[in-house]
Amino acid sequence: MQTATMIKRKKKELKQHRPNAAVVLFNKDGKVWMGRRANSQGEHIWQFPQGGIDEGEKPRAAAIRELAEETGIDPKRVKKIGKIKGWLAYDFPDDVRQAPNKRLLWNGQKQKWFAFRFFGKDSDFRLDAHQPQEFDAWKWVKLEDAPAKIISWKRHVYEEVVREFSRFAEKKK
Repeated sequence: MQTATMIKRKKKELKQHRPNAAVVLFNKDGKVWMGRRANSQGEHIWQFPQGGIDEGEKPRAAAIRELAEETGIDPKRVKKIGKIKGWLAYDFPDDVRQAPNKRLLWNGQKQKWFAFRFFGKDSDFRLDAHQPQEFDAWKWVKLEDAPAKIISWKRHVYEEVVREFSRFAEKKK
């Protein structure tokens, strides 16, 4: 397992990492939302909403945009409750870097992580609200179970997210 110091790298070390915003969405029971990647096979295809930060876009705005695009929920139904200072980063494995898409430009991703509380109903989620559809299913899980559901090369980041955001995983009255 990589340590937090290996994930939280200096800015100059991350020039070849794509800027990304990621969201952990907590419900009132302290569980977190995870989506199953559309058109994916295997056991470790669940993840939190995340996506690229556009040129000139602030990380929090990117997080809210990605959350809305990938889950279909109205941003008015969430409230920011925390963030992780600095970037958490992972490198793409060689087989991913060779994939014929925009990942060829980057060595990995550097992510700004945000925690949001969800104040809506499960029926508010619309995975098909934005195309192409990112997820084809979703579920609420315990935060500490999230790393086991993600692809192995992102797992160390999820483990750090669990450490940083565990205080939000309590049931709210």
